[in-house]
Amino acid sequence: MNIYRQILTKYWGYPNFRPLQEEIIQSVAEGKDTLGLMPTGGGKSIVFQVYALSKEGICIVVTPLIALMKDQVDNLKKKGIKALAIYSGMTKDEINITLDNCIFGDYKFLYVSPERLGTELFLAKLQKMKVNLLAIDESHCISQWGYDFRPSYLKIADIRQQLPNIPVLALTATATKEVVEDIQNKLQFKEHNLFSMSFERKNLNYFVRTVEDKQKQLLKIIENIPGTGVVYVRDRKKTKEIVAFLRENKISSDYYHAGLDNKTRDFKQSEWKTGRCRVMVATNAFGMGIDKANVRFVVHMDLPDSLEAYFQEAGRGGRDEKKAYAILLYNNADKIKLEKSIRVSFPEIDYIKRVYEALGNYFQIPIGGAKFMSYDFDIGDFCATFKFEILSVFNAIKLLQLEGYIEATDDLYNPSKVHFTINRDDLYKFQVSNAAFDGFIKLVLRNYTGLFTDFVGIDEVFLAKQANVSIDIIYKYLQTLAGQGIIKYIPQRKTPLIAYTEERLDQKSLHISKENYDIRKARYIQKVEAVLDYAMSTNKCRSQILLSYFGDKDPYRCGQCDVCLRRNELGLSKYEFDIILEKVKAILKKEPTRIDLLVDKVSFSEDKIFKVIQWLLDNNKVIYNDGDKLFWNDTNKGDAL
Repeated sequence: MNIYRQILTKYWGYPNFRPLQEEIIQSVAEGKDTLGLMPTGGGKSIVFQVYALSKEGICIVVTPLIALMKDQVDNLKKKGIKALAIYSGMTKDEINITLDNCIFGDYKFLYVSPERLGTELFLAKLQKMKVNLLAIDESHCISQWGYDFRPSYLKIADIRQQLPNIPVLALTATATKEVVEDIQNKLQFKEHNLFSMSFERKNLNYFVRTVEDKQKQLLKIIENIPGTGVVYVRDRKKTKEIVAFLRENKISSDYYHAGLDNKTRDFKQSEWKTGRCRVMVATNAFGMGIDKANVRFVVHMDLPDSLEAYFQEAGRGGRDEKKAYAILLYNNADKIKLEKSIRVSFPEIDYIKRVYEALGNYFQIPIGGAKFMSYDFDIGDFCATFKFEILSVFNAIKLLQLEGYIEATDDLYNPSKVHFTINRDDLYKFQVSNAAFDGFIKLVLRNYTGLFTDFVGIDEVFLAKQANVSIDIIYKYLQTLAGQGIIKYIPQRKTPLIAYTEERLDQKSLHISKENYDIRKARYIQKVEAVLDYAMSTNKCRSQILLSYFGDKDPYRCGQCDVCLRRNELGLSKYEFDIILEKVKAILKKEPTRIDLLVDKVSFSEDKIFKVIQWLLDNNKVIYNDGDKLFWNDTNKGDAL
């Protein structure tokens, strides 16, 4: 057994790797920059974790998802692997101690959010670290043509200058051919080196249901498909509404969104993972790092913004390789909403500049200040203060983020943290001379470890129960000890943040590139149109549409989506249908032909030929024109067959 399989078995309990995992590890081991394109559930994180554990030194992992970052660090710690994370919202002291631990503390993984990469502190500390790998998760974020472009990812190329002989492993679940090329160029790969799994999911059945009453259809789906599932919606309010409806109909369900605190999220996830909750109704905040193999259905109540997002979310079904369903519920109102979202997602440039100016005034930041500073941000209060509309502000902030001026985090829940600033000997002397604090200090030291080397999360409510005192007394002890310089105490916070990646500019100096703005808008429109084509198509295999979108050439019909099943009702095999269709298409594209002559030219039974022609007529792929002749309809909006 080689070293990589030994590590896999020791820490994860798996005897063998999944497809492509070991090949990617071997590529990195040979010192090659490597891009791994592995669909959701393909085991991306294990690839860089196993490799890094086989080498001396620390692996730096860049990821924009703070929730996933924390989840992976916690999971590594549970396996006895030392890991740390740095992200927006941490204090300078927290970051400094974390980086020192990476240099001196024999840690194996440092997870970093991209906006922290360019800070002087990080760059100075990086020079002293023994780095064995630079892993880039969600690497599509570095491409301007990716569905979630982050300008802060572009700083990774600068980091490479400090790590000249360290390989880069870029990973992503969803990327078009154009994005795959862009990732490797932006990360300055010495030579292009792609390992790609097929996007085909043979056990996942794709369906689109055109219905007016979506809740009624959802109930029908849940009642007819045994097992656990996920229902995705676009907004938080809707999660609660649908759960209320499902519970009225005796369906075990719960809701999940980014506005919940960590304890609530963890509880809901646990209930769903263990099967005590059957259906999770969630926004797209649910899924990152959620690994449940036996999900039997994933239902989208609303159209997603892109096929990348849809493919990733739908792909959370059937990871155990057993039959599962990805079902999109659609009606004409969805089309109107998605087309409206184009206007809402791209407010005018002057409006974006006014929002930027208002942010600086809201945080009371002087011109030239705030670089690398983070601020608590209540979007509701901000909009009320400056008479802005919330959705327009949200999208203006997103565009400011794309231009690289700021970073906006999702809602965070950061527990209170404590770090002892004096050593154990000096603390003992303090306890002897300050007996009133002795019991409290012992209580803290008894319940938490690592307090002398790092900031450690604490729970004031738990400490109050342990000591049988009010929580106010716990707060008083902590604040007094902090005031005397014995500890550093950071009270808990649950809030979104705005982080300035550049100093605040005056409005005249703020540059929103009209060219980039127009290009991004055009790309967004293309993605919206691709989603609408998928939802509205009635004549092309769902799997073929998705696979073609991601660059697979000549993918086969799946034979099991709603479109394929309708074809199967004709009583023809997949092979027979496709052969007849291709022959009919070739003849009619060459010249319009009468139906009787067409039948004579296709060497199959008349009954089967007529069935295919009738299907093509029903789906507007062929039309009668010029009297009694059939034409191939190239003007059909649907995807070409």
